[in-house]
Amino acid sequence: MKIAAGQFTCTPADVADNVRKMTVLAGQARAQGARLVVFPELALTGYELAAVLADPGLWATPDDPRLDAIRASGIATVVNCVAATDGPRPAIETLVFGADGELLTTYRKQHLFEHEQAVFTAGRHDGRFEFAGVRFALATCYDNHFPDLTARGAAAGCQVHLASSLYGTGGGAEERAAVHPRIAEAADMHVVLANHVGPAGPWTGCGRSAVWAPGGALLAEADARTAMLAVADVG
Repeated sequence: MKIAAGQFTCTPADVADNVRKMTVLAGQARAQGARLVVFPELALTGYELAAVLADPGLWATPDDPRLDAIRASGIATVVNCVAATDGPRPAIETLVFGADGELLTTYRKQHLFEHEQAVFTAGRHDGRFEFAGVRFALATCYDNHFPDLTARGAAAGCQVHLASSLYGTGGGAEERAAVHPRIAEAADMHVVLANHVGPAGPWTGCGRSAVWAPGGALLAEADARTAMLAVADVG
């Protein structure tokens, strides 16, 4: 199975335009033979914490009509967004749609990074799903820095670890390059990272979305400046 990690520059707080960009990348991934494409953290709105806190209209649900084009793309998609919870704060949520557009699962980020803790509610459950005979684990950015989370995915029989993230230039780029091959080695899973490229809230995404093999070998990597895909076969 081929899987794609899609990176792009989000339009701040513009759900319609970001859906358009993701739909284009999903079409390109499908044309390259990929069965699934994963997008960066908060890809639906961009990493615009003040905007999403102020405007619940930027939050999404699995049946949100604004996501129709993504659901109709003919490829499984992993889309990260802001979602309502039972409490006063929203969550950072991943929506996973099958190639037929049906919802496969959702996952809420469990490990909130610094300033996110004042905006969001942390999730309490791990994310898992099966697609085309392959078991997947889900994580969002800072989640990937907690080995117990990734170890649980491996223990549950997951073969591929999907990471929707935002790593900036500078120190973030160094973290990106160190954390994910280490997961692939320690958990013996394929690791697929989708990162922002270009302006992303207070940061500049360093791109380099990538796929690593079990053991940590790099299979595919995007560049540091272009909206593009990293595509690799995960068996």
